[in-house]
Amino acid sequence: MSASWALQQAIFATLCSSDEIKDVAGDPPRIFDTPPRGTPFPYIVIGDDTESDWSTATEAGSEHAVVIHIWSRADGHREAKLVADAVRDTLDGAELAVTGQALIDIRHLETAFTRESDGETIHAALRFRAVLEPQT
Repeated sequence: MSASWALQQAIFATLCSSDEIKDVAGDPPRIFDTPPRGTPFPYIVIGDDTESDWSTATEAGSEHAVVIHIWSRADGHREAKLVADAVRDTLDGAELAVTGQALIDIRHLETAFTRESDGETIHAALRFRAVLEPQT
């Protein structure tokens, strides 16, 4: 299994099981790779990622830049910010169970909030950095 796919699955499982996420994004929370058309707001999308070689002279490893998106249509930014805070709190420094990999670390890097051109949708994009080593 690729390290990137294993990481995505671990992020999904961790977000789905978080009580903090359930409190702000529904129970069960709406978390997707690709959301179905007509999905109620707010929802979370595990978005694009980049995988880079992080190997040393003696150990294999990979570094991942992962983006988690939050979409909200509530008035103002409050709902999107509450969901973003819950995602950050859940994933930053988490001990994810990544199949076939040892998670060295996952850290929140930044969050950007924007109002989409439709004038009613708020989009939050959270960037995380994760480092993995294959389990032997």
